[in-house]
Amino acid sequence: MLEILIQLLPSVLLEGLILGFVYAMIALGYTMVYGVLELINFAHSEIFMAGAVAGAETFILLKGVIANPFLLLALALLIGGTVAAVVAILVERLAYRPLRKRGTTNRLVPLITAIGVSFFLQDLVRLIEGLWHNAFYRRYPSFAVFEATYNLPNWIGVITIALTVWVGFWVLAYFGDWLLRRFKNRAPAKGRTLSLVAAGLTLVFLFLYRHVVFADLGMTIQMKSILVIVVSLAMLYGLNWLVHKTKLGIAIRAVAQDAQTASLMGIDPDVIVSRTFLIGGFLGGVAGVLFGLLYTLVHPYVGFIPGIKAFTAAVLGGIGNITGAAVGGLVLGMLEMLGGTYLTFLTNGAMGTEYKDILAFMILIFILLFRPQGIIGQQLGEKV
Repeated sequence: MLEILIQLLPSVLLEGLILGFVYAMIALGYTMVYGVLELINFAHSEIFMAGAVAGAETFILLKGVIANPFLLLALALLIGGTVAAVVAILVERLAYRPLRKRGTTNRLVPLITAIGVSFFLQDLVRLIEGLWHNAFYRRYPSFAVFEATYNLPNWIGVITIALTVWVGFWVLAYFGDWLLRRFKNRAPAKGRTLSLVAAGLTLVFLFLYRHVVFADLGMTIQMKSILVIVVSLAMLYGLNWLVHKTKLGIAIRAVAQDAQTASLMGIDPDVIVSRTFLIGGFLGGVAGVLFGLLYTLVHPYVGFIPGIKAFTAAVLGGIGNITGAAVGGLVLGMLEMLGGTYLTFLTNGAMGTEYKDILAFMILIFILLFRPQGIIGQQLGEKV
């Protein structure tokens, strides 16, 4: 049984990594809005959905006009991201800005507003699609070039197994050290010590199962998965560059730090908030198109589950932290894929892949209970 699980590990983690990139791009929309307004924009899941549906319509309408699938995908990404960005700006301008201008201090008001906007967008897209096509389920066309598979070298699988086992042993070592500190009142172990212990246990593991780890693992990847990774990395790098190297990024960080002081320095907070929604919406729309490319079927309610999971990823990494949102998305994607695959084996089929959704919400509960600031986020004091 263990040997089968080891053989499956690289492929499962690769699938989790691909899913994690989609979660990361959606989570960035949550974390950017929260960083500026301290608002959980639950309507972001429907902004993601709007981009996915717009991308599907682009593929369907232009499939017979544009012969090059890659050019068609680029156009779908641009249109899906633009539609989602426009929807995000309208949501901010019509739903959230009046609340800010009114000086609403009750945090429940914008939260309920976000949920209401979410339901409104679902039904609006359903109405538009129903009047246009008399159906609201849309399917992305299939292209042979996107479905093509490529073999990966075996050393990638070996490195993947080694890193995963090392992380697992490091977590166990950290948990053991935490128990000793809690019940024996001893000083915490250094991070280097935990890493060396995990590395030693990993070497022992690799030696014991060398006949499995160094065998042909048969890893493959589809072209559409490669495209998801490449586009996601490009968008994440572009966002990081924008936030840290441009005047707009400086203004966003200034408003996030103190909007009133930023306004005294000549920065219009309303403009910056609007542009923050635009950037987050565009990323969400691009993520929607990539999601549709991977899973084919989209509809007005497709954004709910990925949106909630992306929110979990943002909390896991540290809400308000851009790097944390990306890391949280990747970690959640891999944990979800590991749980969905291995639960079937470990329970002899009693628990299927559908239980992976429960895993994501369990992670959210544990993070909120034991480390609400997330993996990378820091505990911040009250602004005065």
